[in-house]
Amino acid sequence: MSLIAKSKSPLLSIILRVRMYSNGPGSGVGKGGGGGGSIREAGGAFGRMEAAREDEYFYKKQKEQIADLKSHLEKEIAFHKDQIQQHEDAIRRHKEQIDNVGKK
Repeated sequence: MSLIAKSKSPLLSIILRVRMYSNGPGSGVGKGGGGGGSIREAGGAFGRMEAAREDEYFYKKQKEQIADLKSHLEKEIAFHKDQIQQHEDAIRRHKEQIDNVGKK
């Protein structure tokens, strides 16, 4: 079973995707139902170079997605900490009201 199938988070499953090649990067037409373009179909040095560029693009994209995920999670943590503070303030106010009601 792949990591993608085990993942429950859609964003995490995008990050964990693994690209597969038929006989290695730039080796010609693959079995994925498409040729990948004339340069990739031809194979050779240009095919390997194009595959390397493609790998670099996806590597950078993955790093960007991880940074976005980290930023999103940090914002959620800050939001929840703020909510905790608001609830603690409300509890304190309610306790003060209970004390004031008992004194009257």
